[in-house]
Amino acid sequence: MPRISRVDPATANGRAAELIQDIEGRVGMVPNILLTMARAPAALEAYLGMSGPLAEGALEDETREAVALALAEVNDCEYCRAAHTAKGRRMGLSRDETLEARRGRSGDAKTQAAITFALRLNETLGHIGDEDLEAVRAAGYDDGEIVEIVANVALNLFTNIFNHVAETSVDFPKVPPLADYSSARGS
Repeated sequence: MPRISRVDPATANGRAAELIQDIEGRVGMVPNILLTMARAPAALEAYLGMSGPLAEGALEDETREAVALALAEVNDCEYCRAAHTAKGRRMGLSRDETLEARRGRSGDAKTQAAITFALRLNETLGHIGDEDLEAVRAAGYDDGEIVEIVANVALNLFTNIFNHVAETSVDFPKVPPLADYSSARGS
């Protein structure tokens, strides 16, 4: 059961109602995470203000999803694991590709470098070494793309933490955690 209730679109008012209507108009539905964030319209606006531009950024959609899947798994976010698995599948990632991304792996060397860098940022909260930057640059990422990877990590960390606090009801097909990460998390 959620610890923070979602806003009911039928009874929403003010800025929350405007945001919900806008999302529904653009996407056709409003996921529970966004309805729950709507409890604080400023938080929902902050999320939308970051996620929208990043979706239009230089990083490929598949790379952003691979990073999101790896972070959802390592941070044990049930909601994000389910949402990004569904989104990844819709954008054409195979079942095996989503599983590999959740394990922090990719068959594509450049995507692997982004995942590795993102996981390192998550693990160290950004206190990385020069070798971490050198590795992601050597894979072909320029400084602007590196900044986008950092921003995507921050956005995913926000949603992971948000869902832990809110215990958001998962409205995507549920995806169990991988055994590979359970022991690393102490589960």
